[in-house]
Amino acid sequence: MSDVIAKAVDALNQKLGGEGFDGSIKVDIADEGCLIIDGNGAHAGDGDADCTLSADAETFQGMLSGDVNPTSAFMTGGLTVDGDMGAAMKLGAVLS
Repeated sequence: MSDVIAKAVDALNQKLGGEGFDGSIKVDIADEGCLIIDGNGAHAGDGDADCTLSADAETFQGMLSGDVNPTSAFMTGGLTVDGDMGAAMKLGAVLS
């Protein structure tokens, strides 16, 4: 598992407050790998999900730190969403 994925898993689990996520989202970070956010929290892995978010490492790390607004990243093409947009919006609220 890449360092970027490991740090993202830790940060997401902190933002989730030890609780799971209602639904499932796969985050595909270019050249780093994938992670899944679901009812068990965030963990490294690649599998089926309700929604897939794709971004480069810099954009995703910016979203986690609060320096990059997820909606702005989507509107400018830095973040792509495939699948359930409602699930993506729920995650956006967690990241805020």
